[in-house]
Formats: sequence, C-alpha cells, structure tokens
Amino acid sequence: MAKPIFWLRCETKEFERRAALTPTTSKRLIDAGFDIFVERDEQRIFEDSEYEAVGCTLVANNSWSTAPATATIIGLKALEESTEPISHTHIQFAHCYKNQAGWAAVLNRFQRGGGTLYDIEFLNDASGRRVAAFGFHAGFAGAAAGALALASQKNGEKLGHLQPFENEATLVATVKRLLRGSGKGVKALVTGALGKCGRGAVDLFRKIGLAENDIFKWDLAETAKGGPFDEILDVDIFVNCIYLNSQIPPFITREQIIAAGAKRRLSVVVDVSCDTTNPFNPIPVYSINTTFAEPSVAVDVGSMPPLSVVSIDHLPTLLPREASEHFSMDLLPSLLEFPNRQTARVWTDAEKLFIEKRAAAVEAEGLV
Repeated sequence: MAKPIFWLRCETKEFERRAALTPTTSKRLIDAGFDIFVERDEQRIFEDSEYEAVGCTLVANNSWSTAPATATIIGLKALEESTEPISHTHIQFAHCYKNQAGWAAVLNRFQRGGGTLYDIEFLNDASGRRVAAFGFHAGFAGAAAGALALASQKNGEKLGHLQPFENEATLVATVKRLLRGSGKGVKALVTGALGKCGRGAVDLFRKIGLAENDIFKWDLAETAKGGPFDEILDVDIFVNCIYLNSQIPPFITREQIIAAGAKRRLSVVVDVSCDTTNPFNPIPVYSINTTFAEPSVAVDVGSMPPLSVVSIDHLPTLLPREASEHFSMDLLPSLLEFPNRQTARVWTDAEKLFIEKRAAAVEAEGLV
C-alpha cells in the first residue's frame, strides 16, 4: 500500500514565520510511515536543512498545486486569493466557516475542483474540544503587543514594525525594558480569561510585572449581563480573547468612549479574536486588521488620550518557533490518524462540516 503523503506548503502571508509541521513532528510522522514533502521557504522560522536532516523531501517554493493528487496539503494561514479550482485535500485554517468576508468564494474553489477542506479550527475531539490551537501563544503575544503599544504611547509615539522574537525570555525582557523596567502600575482587563488564549494574556502580564489585583480576569460570569462595559474604560490595556460564535452586545462602542472624554484611562485595545469582518464583532470601534508592519490603528475618539487597536490575525508568529512546536505536537495525534479518516471521528466530523458549509456557499453564490 502506498505511503500517506503530507505536503507542507510555504506560508504566503507576509511576516508569517510559523509552520504546521516542525522538523520534530515531521520526524515522528516519517517514523510512522508517512512521506513528508516540504516546500522551501526562507520566511519560515525553521531552516530547510532542519527538515532535510530528519528525512523530509524538499520541493520548490509554493509548488503545492503540482503535488501528486494523493498528497494532502497542510499549512496554516489561508491560501492566496484566487478563482482557481482546488482539487487537493487541504488541512489549514481557512477562516470561511463564520461568514467572514469572501467565505463563499473560498469554499466554491473546492466545489469546482472537487477538493476537500479540513479546517483546523474545527478539528474537535470526542468531547468537543479543539485538538490543536495557537490560543495560549496568541494571548501571550497579544498582551505583549498591547504592552509594547502602551509603551510607545507613553513616549508620544506609535508602535512601529514588530519583529518575531527568538524566544519567550527575550520577548518578556524587551517588553519590561520598554516599560522602563516593569509593568508595575499598568492595569489590564482580559475577556475570555479562563480559556487558553486568555490564560496566555494573563501569563504575559504577570511576567512583565503587573500586580495581581491590576489584572482583571473576565469570563462568562462577568460578561453575562451584556455590554457595553464602562469598566473597560478604567484600564490601560483591554485584551479580547473570547471565541465568538453568536451575536452578543458590544463590549465597548465608539460613542461610549467619546462620552467618557478625558476621564477614560483605556489606551490600547488588543483584539486577539480578530473578528474584524464578522457581523457580530463585539468591538465595533475599528474596521481593519493590522499587520506586523503596521501593528496598530488609531481610533477616532475626538479627544485625548489617544486610543489604538492591535488586531493582528497571526499574533503567535511573534514567537514562531515555540508556538509552532506546541501547536504541531498537539495536532500530531490527529495527523497520525489521518490515513483512517473515514472512521476517525475528528476527521469524519470535520468533513461533514465542510460538506455543509460548501453547500451553503454554493447556494450563497447562486451556483445551484
């Protein structure tokens, strides 16, 4: 029987340095009988030679469309926009199952080409929990970006180009230095604080020196009454880490912020959830995703102090090596089951969801 094939594609999103498969997990898959092809990629945090050393076959950059039909293409961020049909099976974060901008066009590429999408965001175990996510590192990096934005504001500047850090210790030390030695005196509020993402944000705030009683940890109990919440205006940094799957009242509004005037303390909003184009976005004070090159966007609030939003949709790449290793190891058990995807629940459920969403996309674009 032919060996199962995973084809690790390069990431074409600017500044994205993470990888769905690391040399460590690639070696585990090879030892289990898989063939692993890896596209050459100078942007990736892992060197091509690291993959080659564990037995992967290196192939040309961005060549997945010419891969054997039996190869399963694996990546992280969404593919580049195109109208080309997709015939391969893909494992990735597609960001098209919650009616995000362009969702139907993405799914209809699979419809026209006969391909299959297994969206990593919706790979769940028997208890309904996601098998792999970047949640902790997204929250950790988001809180760090928020602290860096606050430090820049205190110096009368806008947060400049963010560069990925080699490791957590370097990141923490840099944030503390730019906050003049410590985050002591800074107040922060984290929504979704009991989830992995929220725990990551809280962990960063603790490590840079915020006092425990200056870190406000909100979850379902605290947000149950529905927003907007004036308490958010009384902290320096607000980090949103909730997983949004239905409409809720907004946490803050531009009108609320303007009404507070100079009494407002809030200076930085970090929307880790990045539901910018989601019709249910609970932070309707901005309308664009920011980037590593332009990490924050100013909110027009009509008065001082300034308010900026960080809404980078791939924050964990601020710590690309550690985030990739953690994520890929979590995903590994499911990948090892992939040859039995007709019976393995994590894959059968994901395929069923894909078929439902594809049908909705076909109807939405009038292709029926």
